[in-house]
Amino acid sequence: MSHKKEVPAVEVSELSADGSTRDLASQFANRLNTQTGSSGPHVSHSDNIGEAPENASVSVKKEWALLRDPVIHTERLDAIRSKKGYIIDMDGVIYHGATLLPGAKELVEFLQTNNKKFLFLTNNSAPTPRELQSKLERLGINVGEEHFFTSGQATAYFLKSQSPDGGTVYVIGEPGLAYSLYDMGFFMNDHNPDYVVLGESQTYNFEKLTKAVQLVQNGAKLIATHLDTENLDSVGNKIPATGAFTACVELVTNTKAFFCGKPSALIMRYAQRVLGLSRLETCIIGDRMDTDIVAGITSEIDPVLVLSGVTSMDMLQQYAYRPYLILGGVYEIPDEDERHLVTDQELEDASRRVSDQKKKSLY
Repeated sequence: MSHKKEVPAVEVSELSADGSTRDLASQFANRLNTQTGSSGPHVSHSDNIGEAPENASVSVKKEWALLRDPVIHTERLDAIRSKKGYIIDMDGVIYHGATLLPGAKELVEFLQTNNKKFLFLTNNSAPTPRELQSKLERLGINVGEEHFFTSGQATAYFLKSQSPDGGTVYVIGEPGLAYSLYDMGFFMNDHNPDYVVLGESQTYNFEKLTKAVQLVQNGAKLIATHLDTENLDSVGNKIPATGAFTACVELVTNTKAFFCGKPSALIMRYAQRVLGLSRLETCIIGDRMDTDIVAGITSEIDPVLVLSGVTSMDMLQQYAYRPYLILGGVYEIPDEDERHLVTDQELEDASRRVSDQKKKSLY
């Protein structure tokens, strides 16, 4: 499921007309009638976004500088291009529904050409990495399933760290979550499980929630893949999400669930482990301040906000933190500068440093 609003259908072929990627982004924004401050998705070149109000506070002006100041923006964008690893949100960054966003394909080509490591990270625990791979393939982006990481996988990693020998779980969720748990040695049990695990699903009902409540009351530990309380359906109406159902079980049982997805720094640490890179060598690219950006900040990974999803510039004043860089979309990242090429030796050295650091932390 996704937190993003549906947008008017725009064929990918229409976005592949003559003109630069930046022109395509502007055309796409115009097609969606996006403007700063509107409640819908924002897909726009920074030139189309407007300016900071004249009477804006110092804090607001600093946020606009991350988007517009030629020195700050260029310097930080170059630093992001020089990273060895990228953790990338999907909906609102790479696509909207079944529509590929401008620059998404070019971003992946940039990462592959420059030997970067990257993961597409999602709070949606329902799909398997292979299903996510198939979706991107249908949109024209071909990457291996090893480049995808879900909150379901993060949950399985966490349970494995708590119970190295495996265990039993009662799961309300889709196959992607169940497969991840099974791969880590956890088996389904609806009588006396070690854990009750709640994830994305359209099959929540009174009977299943009652079962979850009773099992938690009997001693099972309550785990949620994430605590987002709402999603949007295909026509933009709000529907309850994992966090809402988790709150129900918490309230009845007087317990608190442990969650593993964004904005938890835990999922970021797991993603780093998959990449084999340090936090300083990694960045996260997302469109949500309350999940993607805060996850980067709490894990000390440089967060990049793109305005191609649900966040607009005027929304930033709601938050006490700001991203490292603000972009109109991922189309701003790709370039042809050979300085951003990462050699195999550099990746090996980086992986070895991370491994050595992990060993030191054990002593």
